[in-house]
Formats: sequence, structure tokens, C-alpha cells
Amino acid sequence: MKTIVDFQQMKSDGEKIAMITAYDFPSAQQAEQAEADVILVGDSLGMVVLGYDSTTNVTLADMVHHGKAVRRGAKDTFVVVDMPFMSYHASLEKAIENATVLFQDTNAQAIKIEGASEETLTLTKRLTEGGIPVVGHLGLTPQTVNVLGGYRVQAKDKATSQKLLDDAKQLEVAGACMIVLECIPKELGEIVTQSLSIPTIGIGAGANCDGQVLVYHDLLKYGAHQLPKFVKTYTNFHEYGVEAIKNYVSDVKKHHFPLEEHSYKFANKELLPK
Repeated sequence: MKTIVDFQQMKSDGEKIAMITAYDFPSAQQAEQAEADVILVGDSLGMVVLGYDSTTNVTLADMVHHGKAVRRGAKDTFVVVDMPFMSYHASLEKAIENATVLFQDTNAQAIKIEGASEETLTLTKRLTEGGIPVVGHLGLTPQTVNVLGGYRVQAKDKATSQKLLDDAKQLEVAGACMIVLECIPKELGEIVTQSLSIPTIGIGAGANCDGQVLVYHDLLKYGAHQLPKFVKTYTNFHEYGVEAIKNYVSDVKKHHFPLEEHSYKFANKELLPK
């Protein structure tokens, strides 16, 4: 299993970090067997797996449940788990309590927190000092999408891009071990990456970040949801899956399944009830 030190070295060496967002046992198994460097258990599971309209319906219990499943599927991969909506905003004490539950119950290597408010920076510092590594998240932060005005590119002007750069530097000072940059201009992604000593992980932030992350369901096109511009698909599970299920339904209707080879039999027919 790679460590935070390994990721720092990868940044120094120019070796890209491959992160994948996965939510359950089989997808985590696949990610580990494919030698992904990091698995992120994202609160995007609310939309991708649970069918919500946004991440704001996801609970701490949901994240623990899915985080445990991912850890069981990927015992030897660095796992990061999202702190869900409003689980770290009520008070510093409650945020630390929730983070501790999430970290311990999932056996993760780090937790991820969105934004860089004064409260978030303080929490990042306290958690890091207490032994819980924190991954930051700037740019498009899905938990605050209603405040941001929708899913759109962020930090497109001088003021907002400068603020994002300043926020990234503050997160690094607070102790963040890496930062996810989502849906920002590629030039800004490069500037932030070059300005930090900790790794950046891009998702719609250009090729010059230290690593990239995509959602399992997006890169495999598993599901009928709309894909963002920044996604590259590598196969089409949805199309293949629907076709396979159609074939199964047809076989059942036409008495082509099950066949003898799919059936069990009594070894001695005298054992049959009369």
C-alpha cells in the first residue's frame, strides 16, 4: 500500500497518481487489481449509486457503510473517504467526532473535506495534528453546488482564481496531504500544482495536475446518467449490461434457460417423494 510519503515522492519524480472513485466491494476489488494508487469513496455515491439528485442527501452512515465495503474489497490500497454534507459544519467538536467515526469505522487512510473556510482550515489542522490525514477539495465543490449556482466551471476570473490559489496554499499550511481540484481552467490547475509541495489530483482541471481521478461508473459508462465533459469512457458497461439482461429475459421466455447443465438432480431416483 502506498503512503502519503510515496505520493509526495511521486510528485517530486513527476510520476502521475491514478485515483479512482469507487463505492462498493466489487468495484474496489477491480480498482486494486488494476493497480490504482488511491481509491476515493466519494459522496457522489448519492447520485451514482443511490439515485439522489445531489450529494446533499448522503449521510455519515452512508459513507461508513460504503467505506467499509470498499476497504473489504481493497485491503492493500490507500483509501480516502468523503466527509458528507453538513457533517463538519455544526461545530468543531462535532466535526472532529464525525471525522473520527468515519476514519476509524472505515479503516481509511485519509478523509476528504470540501472548501477552505476558516472552520475547514481549523478542522484540517486539528485532524492532522490528531493523526487523521486530510485531503482538500477546491473548485467545484458538489456539497455547495446550490450556493455556487449549479455544476459549472469555477475560478474563471482573476479574483476567484487568485482566491482558489490562496485557499490551496492555506490548506497546505493547515496540513492537507493532497488537494482535489475539480472543474477549473487547466491553466489554473497547473499554477496551483506548481505552487504546492503536496500533490494535486485533477478532475476536469487539466493534464498538469499531479494526478487524476474519475468515477468508476463514469469511466466504465456503468449507468445511464449524463457524463461531464472531463470524463473519458473506456468501455460501455451500460450497453453491454442491458443487452445481456435482454438475452436472459429472452431465454427465460423461450424456455432456453435453465438447461440441464444448470440443474441439480437426485443421484438416486428412489429418494424422490411419492
